[in-house]
Formats: sequence, structure tokens, C-alpha cells
Amino acid sequence: MLRELGYDVFYLHPLDKSFAAEIDDKDVKERFLDIVQQTVADGKWLRVALETFDLVRELLKRRKRKVAVIADDVFQAIGLDKAAAYVKGLLNMIEHPVYFYERMVVIVATGEGISRAEIGRHRWGDLMPTWNMPKKGFEELYEKIPGQKPQFEEVWRWTGGNPWLLSELYKTNWNYEKVIQGIIKEKKLDAFIFALSQEEKEWLAEAIEDPDSLYARERIPLMNKLVELNLLMDEVYYRDPDFWIDQPPPEKDLELGIGENAAWHTPIHREAVKRALNK
Repeated sequence: MLRELGYDVFYLHPLDKSFAAEIDDKDVKERFLDIVQQTVADGKWLRVALETFDLVRELLKRRKRKVAVIADDVFQAIGLDKAAAYVKGLLNMIEHPVYFYERMVVIVATGEGISRAEIGRHRWGDLMPTWNMPKKGFEELYEKIPGQKPQFEEVWRWTGGNPWLLSELYKTNWNYEKVIQGIIKEKKLDAFIFALSQEEKEWLAEAIEDPDSLYARERIPLMNKLVELNLLMDEVYYRDPDFWIDQPPPEKDLELGIGENAAWHTPIHREAVKRALNK
């Protein structure tokens, strides 16, 4: 879409090792691809993230133009301690450019709940969360998936509208158990549960039924751990669309794990925690 609007676009998604430079300058594009190839080989993701600054400046040095940078889940690759500095650097490209530009767009998306606090503590940080897809849009996506599949309502009850989980279910031939076990392994939930006190385990059991139960002074540290693991989203009580990208979460729906103040990322994430807790 940005290309159709006349933008030169850099796209960075280190976790998926997906990079692209949709630009009309052959030399800069080749330099970007060389940096990507070197970075994929040695895993030093900070290099390609930082080199993008120089490549944008090089483009603008040659002529005034429209430029866009899209950084997707880059913080997990470069380190949370560098998240704020990286976002500030992108902001400085817009506010204090070395060379004049026609237009500039920078999009930084992250699923890391803890990064929100790291960036949001700065006065220049203006954060807007995004939720899973609304039911109608999610159904349109579901309908595009080929082959036999479970009924839509069943898929909705498991995913809560999360498109990534929809793709994971499709890739596993709709094997919910395999997806749940994958999350338990990926998040190292067995070790997480083992490290909890008996009291914390009881709080977690209550939170599985109603995430709002975590909103008590002594339970906030547990809630922060769940946010850090990208299992839970806190501070969802502002349902005003002006505070959200796209639509805010649905109103309280405990079947989907959504409370008034906090919500599990998806029902499957909640189920993974429940399975690990009950082992």
C-alpha cells in the first residue's frame, strides 16, 4: 500500500528473518541486502536495525522523497534495553532530519507487553495498543482458508480473533492440543509455574477464571510476570476507540478470558497456563 502511495519502504522483521527494501535506488537496495545477508549469517540483528538509519539518510541525500520504515517485533532481536533508544532514533529521523524529505512514515509494532512500559515512561512515547481482530473481520479471514475446518464459532472461542493462532491451527491441521503444547514449550510455562509460591499458584488459578482478580496490590507482581511473558494484557479498561488502533477489546467476556481491567491474549494462551498449572 505504501509503495502504491509512492513511498520507498524498508521492512524489518528479525524474528521471521524477513527483510525487504522496496525502493527505487539500486545501490541502496543492494547495500541493504548485503547487510541483511551478513546479519542473518551471524545473528547480530542490531546491525541491520541501526544501518537502516544510514540507508534512509542516503536515500534522502540523493533526492527529496517519501520514505517509510516498518519494524515488526524488532525489540526481541535487538534487546529490550535498546528499545527506547531505537524508537527515539526513528522519531529523530522525522523531527530532526539531516536531509529534507517529502513525507516520512515509521511504524514500530511489538507483541512484547513489557516493551510498552519501557517506551511509555518517556514523555515522547505516545502508545496505542491493538487488540485481536473483531469478530466480523476475523470471520472474513477464516472464510478464506481452504479445505475442511472446524465451525467458525469453535475457532473463535479458541482464538478470540487472533490471526497468528488461526494460522498456527491451520498449519497443525486444526490440532488444538499441539498448539497449546507449543505455547507451553515456547513460554517455558512449566519452569514459570515451578518458580511460583503456593499462594501465587492459587492467585493464578483465580486469574484463569477471571483475569481481573489480579488487580490487587499483592498480586500486581504476578500480573507483571504474565504481561512480560506475553500471556496477559493489563490496562484494557479504557474501551474508548480513540485509545486503540482499530477496535478495542470486546466488553467483559470470561469465556474468552476478557475482564474489565485485564485480559488473556487468547483463550488458547489461558488454556496453556491452565494445563501447566494443573500438571
